[in-house]
Amino acid sequence: MFPEVTLVTPTHEDIQRMADWLDDPEVNAVWYGVGDDGKSLHTSYRPEAILVGGSEEWDQTFTDENRTIFSVYSGDGEHIGEGQLAIEWPLLEARIDLLIGRKDLWHHHYGTSALIGLLDHAFGPLALHRVWVDLPEYNEHGMVMAQHVGFVMEGHLRKTHRKNDEWYDSTVFGLLSDEYPRRRAKLMETAVI
Repeated sequence: MFPEVTLVTPTHEDIQRMADWLDDPEVNAVWYGVGDDGKSLHTSYRPEAILVGGSEEWDQTFTDENRTIFSVYSGDGEHIGEGQLAIEWPLLEARIDLLIGRKDLWHHHYGTSALIGLLDHAFGPLALHRVWVDLPEYNEHGMVMAQHVGFVMEGHLRKTHRKNDEWYDSTVFGLLSDEYPRRRAKLMETAVI
């Protein structure tokens, strides 16, 4: 059985925790590493910058119709990570980003549960046609999780992810709206013990 998670609108406290998690070398080692300035990299916003910015910057970041950002909470109400959907409305598709920042919960299926929640949102209320993820070669656990949930490898990209002054290849995985219900049902069937 997969652990229960909920996806909620981020709070300032959640973003502070994201900043703290990303400062941990072990966490950002599976994420995007650090930039030239030595600060940890993050997609769509910089947690430390958004925390000192004004309400206008906050609203632009967290109410953008082209990017949905969720805080991931465990069933017992603890903030454990973040999930994002970067949406291309003309194509009815989105790129997924997901990070479980709580290292003590890694490899306990919280990421899988959060990924299912993001896919439910993408193919349910958002009615998207396709969701994809671009996973760098150093994120082997992410690749296994994507395939486990039903993503299909669509291509290999050369030297697309720069991390700590090195370039890494990546693999693009995709999942279509008409594939997801069948794959979700099979996944949930195998999760019941």
